[in-house]
Amino acid sequence: MKFLSMLNALSQVASRYFAIWVLLAAIIGLLHPSTFRGILPHVSLLLGVIMFGMGMTLRVEDFREVLVRPKEVAVGVVAQYTIMPLLAYGIAEAFRLPGEIAVGVVLLGACPGGTASNVITYLAKGDVALSVAMTTASTLISPVMTPLVTLLLAGAWAPVSAGDLFVSIVKIVLFPILLGLVLHLRFEEAVNRWIAVLPLVSVVAIVAVVGAIIGANAGQIISTSQAIFAVVILHNLLVLLLGYGAGSAVGATEAKKRAIAVEVGMQNSGLAAALALAHFNPVAAIPGAIFSVWHNISGPILATWWTRKNEQERRSK
Repeated sequence: MKFLSMLNALSQVASRYFAIWVLLAAIIGLLHPSTFRGILPHVSLLLGVIMFGMGMTLRVEDFREVLVRPKEVAVGVVAQYTIMPLLAYGIAEAFRLPGEIAVGVVLLGACPGGTASNVITYLAKGDVALSVAMTTASTLISPVMTPLVTLLLAGAWAPVSAGDLFVSIVKIVLFPILLGLVLHLRFEEAVNRWIAVLPLVSVVAIVAVVGAIIGANAGQIISTSQAIFAVVILHNLLVLLLGYGAGSAVGATEAKKRAIAVEVGMQNSGLAAALALAHFNPVAAIPGAIFSVWHNISGPILATWWTRKNEQERRSK
């Protein structure tokens, strides 16, 4: 029991300073590329572990939420697979990005929402239940939507095998999530005892993935760093704004608009990186790796701003 308490404490520290660990991994990978070299072949496995952890945290109520609030979930999911990838395509064209980088940006835009969006939505005083429902829905349909969107938008820069992408996403995302969910349902009491440790596992896995991808492409990142960082940051900020606008367009409450904005703006960048490594040039994984760093900076900043806005509104009443 003492060991479990220690792991829980480590998990809390890992989660609280997640952005710092990711940033440190990126810096180490950039300055000492060989540090994470042995991890690169196992990126897909690590992402599968993260998805397994996500499945372990899901409850039947999360799926029921999708059915209870179909309109709200649909708005977020449709925005996820339209605003993000179309904007990615437009930015890639506008910046005249090299083909490998353009594919990576579009692939990033075509991926489902990331689990970090649920935490940021909570911190931003958004609708957490809606955020979880949107993440669940966009992830479960990702084996179809991500290959389809990538084929339609990235095919101009590189050959895209939608079938191969489908198989990879089923293996990396869908199967681990379903396995985690089944184990949670079958051994609920045991899983609940260890569930607080899962963030620690996810943080370690994501940090390793970011370090490995940054290290593998250190030279390319240094030579094109300004353009890639500008594209990733611009993409993220515009999508957050448009996601909020999508919520406003359908008359959503403030809490729901925040949930939609964060969900649409925070992608499963690890999946984008893993798919890029498996099916395209490794350089295509760079946008996903950089996004992993950036959205863990922009998300908390936005959440803090929204929280302070709430406090100011309360004081003015």
